Amino acid sequence: MFLKGYFATALLSFLLSLSMCNAAYAKKSTEIKTIKKSKEKPKKHNPYESTVPATTPFVGLPLDIDVVAREAYMIDYDTGMVLIEKNGEVPIHPSSMTKIMTAYLVIDKIKTGIIKKDSIFTVSKNGWKLEGSSMFLNINDQVKVEDLLKGLIIQSGNDASVTLAESISGSEGAFAAEMTRRAHEMGAKKTNFVNASGLPAPEHQTTAKDLAIISARAIKEQPEYYPIYKEVDFTYGNIKQGNRNPLLYKNIGCDGIKTGSSQVAGYGIVASCIQDGRRVILVVNGLKSMQARADEATKLITWGLRTFTNKTITTAQQVFGKIPVSYGAIDHVNAVARNAFSVTVPKAFENELKTKIELTEAIEAPVTSGMTLGKITVTCPSLKEPIIFELIAEKDIERAGFIKRIGQKVSTIFNRKQN
Repeated sequence: MFLKGYFATALLSFLLSLSMCNAAYAKKSTEIKTIKKSKEKPKKHNPYESTVPATTPFVGLPLDIDVVAREAYMIDYDTGMVLIEKNGEVPIHPSSMTKIMTAYLVIDKIKTGIIKKDSIFTVSKNGWKLEGSSMFLNINDQVKVEDLLKGLIIQSGNDASVTLAESISGSEGAFAAEMTRRAHEMGAKKTNFVNASGLPAPEHQTTAKDLAIISARAIKEQPEYYPIYKEVDFTYGNIKQGNRNPLLYKNIGCDGIKTGSSQVAGYGIVASCIQDGRRVILVVNGLKSMQARADEATKLITWGLRTFTNKTITTAQQVFGKIPVSYGAIDHVNAVARNAFSVTVPKAFENELKTKIELTEAIEAPVTSGMTLGKITVTCPSLKEPIIFELIAEKDIERAGFIKRIGQKVSTIFNRKQN
């Protein structure tokens, strides 16, 4: 009996050991496979390539061009319609395209009287030692704001950027924080600036879309300074430097705006061109070389100007109907367009554009200027969805006096009985 129990116990121990060895071997095999897998070399990432296709907000319009840029975003300046979008809201390092916002803020300080064009700023050690593109300023140089602004825009001077930022805000960081705040106010919500020059930094980011927004505001709000962007060269300290924007030297109507490049971002440009009164703004980034940047920007800008046209829907304050006003001091109010409105459509579809006007039948006083009284719906086979423009009351209309209201009420009741 004792032997049987002994052998049973021994057999059980042997089986248990064998089971544990199998489990350990299986675990070891799994670990070996994992280690072998981890030793496989990952595919090298090319930062200048993207498989994301470019798109447009139009249907029936094949994008008959190959968008090589890693990021691309193009808008019609007047209508704001997006003509090309590829990774438009993906964070990017803006490199020297940052200086569009730097210049905007400097010009804003001039226009509001905080500084003057002929104010003198002193070059600090921080500005002098900065790497990259330069005005070739020296420590303690006394430089006019106007010259620094041209050195910033035309020569892309990093030293000019820091000198302006420190002199205006006390530090480059404080100036960059205001750049970020103002960009957000414009609607460039994904932008964060940590410097005024665009030198790479982990938190210094924007998007192609945001750069288009900022550039459009600079063109619209600072027209008297925008011509600086198309100056082909600037001389300071007997050193002449050419504008780095390659599109300025082509006969395609380009008048701005700024290039940028860095190892992490590749080559990029914000370009603006105008032909026959129509302006487009293009942002491309992530190109491999200056030549690739020039070729890509020229190709896309030409396509955008050639393929599309703008059609006027309304002029500012255009009257679209008279709306009866019950119990008002005046018997009717004009329904007008709030602003001038246009739409961008492919030239191939411009004759198929249709508009539909809808107005409120009547309204009771009081009427407030700007009150919605109707809408215009624009449709076109090329548009993915209709575009709607609001029609509003032209002016305030107060409620009529008691006697006039009684008369109007009696007249209304009489007319109903007659009908």
